[in-house]
Amino acid sequence: MVDVSTPTRRSARPRTRMWAVVLAACVGQFLVVLDVSVVNVALPSMRTDLGLSAAGLQWVLNAYSIAFAGFMLLGGRAADIYGRKRMFLVGLGLFTAASLGGGLAQEGWQLLAARAAQGLGAAVLAPATLTLLTAAVPEGPARTKAIGTWMAVGAGGGAAGGLIGGALTDALSWRWVLLINVPVGVLVLTGAAIWLAEGRTAERSRIDFPGALLVTAGLASVAYGIVQTEESGWAAAATLLPLLGGLALLALFVLVEARTARPLMPLRVLGARAVASANVAMFVMGSATFSMWYFMTVYAQSVLGYTALEAGLALMPTSVAVVVGSTCAPRLMARVGAKNLALVGTVVAAAGFGWQSTMTADGSYLTTVCLPGVLMMAGTGLAATPLASLAISGAAPGEAGLVSGLVNTSRTMGGALGLAVLSTVAAARTGGSEGPVELTAGYALAFRTSGSVLLAGLLLMIFWLPRHRPVQH
Repeated sequence: MVDVSTPTRRSARPRTRMWAVVLAACVGQFLVVLDVSVVNVALPSMRTDLGLSAAGLQWVLNAYSIAFAGFMLLGGRAADIYGRKRMFLVGLGLFTAASLGGGLAQEGWQLLAARAAQGLGAAVLAPATLTLLTAAVPEGPARTKAIGTWMAVGAGGGAAGGLIGGALTDALSWRWVLLINVPVGVLVLTGAAIWLAEGRTAERSRIDFPGALLVTAGLASVAYGIVQTEESGWAAAATLLPLLGGLALLALFVLVEARTARPLMPLRVLGARAVASANVAMFVMGSATFSMWYFMTVYAQSVLGYTALEAGLALMPTSVAVVVGSTCAPRLMARVGAKNLALVGTVVAAAGFGWQSTMTADGSYLTTVCLPGVLMMAGTGLAATPLASLAISGAAPGEAGLVSGLVNTSRTMGGALGLAVLSTVAAARTGGSEGPVELTAGYALAFRTSGSVLLAGLLLMIFWLPRHRPVQH
């Protein structure tokens, strides 16, 4: 593997460049994850301003998440082949331009199109951030710490979304939850163009576009089918056709990847136990935990009567918890091992979801928002870093971008599908009523379902995740 992202001459410049790479990677990841959650508190304002339906509001989230997850394998492979810096700049440029378009949208479809374009930019950007970081930082404690920082910043982006979105929506308008990305994106683009050095694998080959189209269309179709269950039910043609069509496309994707000479997703990658098990575990974690921000934000505003800013402030302890969990994870991994820490984090998160499922329409802030939220997200933060480290540890050097893209795909697609399923679960429980008691009962069932999914994931991790030696300092 030829990697020119880290100069070899001994001077202060390599170390400066290394931390410039870490900074750029973390800021890029922050923006990508921030835009998954920052729109949550702005959804009521978007609905009023653009006349969106309830299903349309969910697609403001899903348009981003599905495009993000569906194209991330392509983005990861492109970073390996065409260069990490180049793909970082391309992804961030598209993300920034789409943010501008979304902030200026005058119709609902324009906003949804911009969110999908943001997701495409994020799919190119996110794998490049992780491969830039792992190429720049030598393997060992330093890389583990860098990955932990990257995970913590990403978690912080998701956690800070509520507060940032609430402040911008109350002080300015919902448009600024998207427009704020523009000056930040331009600043990071300029710095990255100057400070980052190019790096790629030695071998250049063509991208497997048929595979990319099949996996993206398959994932999007399955997600769309699940979303349709809320309005049409599971047995309706509007649900079954996209669900079965999506599964057929994904099956065809597997056949294509098995036969093509240069597959987007070499199936042998999943032959590594660490890669396969960690990605499935990440998918399960994402499906259970991603929707927490959506339900808690809507619960705070629609049931407890909080403003957008108050909802963001109410979730601040939860935001801090996920950052603390992700930050502490590398140090704890060194003592107890990656698998054990992933198990502990999952148990803590499941306990939080179980507690949250006891929520009531007139509950206190401390017991229905703050404390269960802290447990949910602290556990998620503790589990995510060891799972990512286990997956990357099983990757061949020339496939780091692919595996990092797969990790992000698993987490994000799990989140998108989980939100679709759990929204359907909540809607079925409320029976179309928008009263606070009925809404709370629906949200509580969604949290109970998430807790059950996490317990199932715990069993999967116990029997499938490989043991991983603690990192020695």
